[in-house]
Amino acid sequence: MTVVRDGRPDDLPALRAIQETVLAEPWEQLLTVAVDGPPTLLVATGSETGGDAGTPVGYALAVADGDDDAGYLAELAVAPGAQGAGHGSALVDALVERLRDAGVAELRVTVREVDERAREFYRDRGFERCERLEAHYESGDGVLLVREIDENE
Repeated sequence: MTVVRDGRPDDLPALRAIQETVLAEPWEQLLTVAVDGPPTLLVATGSETGGDAGTPVGYALAVADGDDDAGYLAELAVAPGAQGAGHGSALVDALVERLRDAGVAELRVTVREVDERAREFYRDRGFERCERLEAHYESGDGVLLVREIDENE
């Protein structure tokens, strides 16, 4: 079972290892700042991977601008051995709930245009393609995806 909780400073070594393993272009400084919040850092833990139920297996890091009704999912990463067990979905669900409670109306995320697996993951969670972002990544173009957050969900 996946448990989602707020990130803590003592999670940083495990989260950094996940970040370095999973993400092609990690935002190291943002993760370092996020363990003390804000931004929002949610951590998934679970025993499906055979580890301690308190050990992080993934995280979602999101920023929300108080001047705007949107949140931005800057990083979502799940350790390779824990992928496919629902941790990413649990993180997105918990993040949407947290942002809804904060009055945020939409969640945005950017993925590589060539990453069909990521685009499908977000599409299955209610995100829609908004626009193509030329040369967004060092290695190519990106796609901005948006999910409306319904206050009645």
